[in-house]
Amino acid sequence: MAEEYRSRIISIIIGVLYPFILLFGFYIILNGHLTPGGGFQGGAILSAVLMSRYLVSPNQDIRLDSLQIVEKMAYALIVAVPLLFLLMGVGGRLDKTVYLVLMNALIGIKVSCGLSIVFFRFVFYESR
Repeated sequence: MAEEYRSRIISIIIGVLYPFILLFGFYIILNGHLTPGGGFQGGAILSAVLMSRYLVSPNQDIRLDSLQIVEKMAYALIVAVPLLFLLMGVGGRLDKTVYLVLMNALIGIKVSCGLSIVFFRFVFYESR
């Protein structure tokens, strides 16, 4: 995108709101076991931050291969953590809270990476 077509106002607003939207996404993920929300909703918010960052400055390319590696690792952990909790035989209120927060965080990472990969695939490979 040429420099004359970029909106200075949108660039400034995204720059100001960027940390607050990140904080809100992490808040939704980490408090998903107590309030409505959780990993999927927080991951979608974090993905929207990555998308808006690219739309403001498209010259900052994000490496898709590293996003895919993080997504695959998150998926492996989403499968491994419940098995680990089952094999350890842990129980109790604290363990359930730790489990739910950990699973929400992993799902948030997975959703954020997945939605970002879909967006960047459309952006980078739209001419094919």
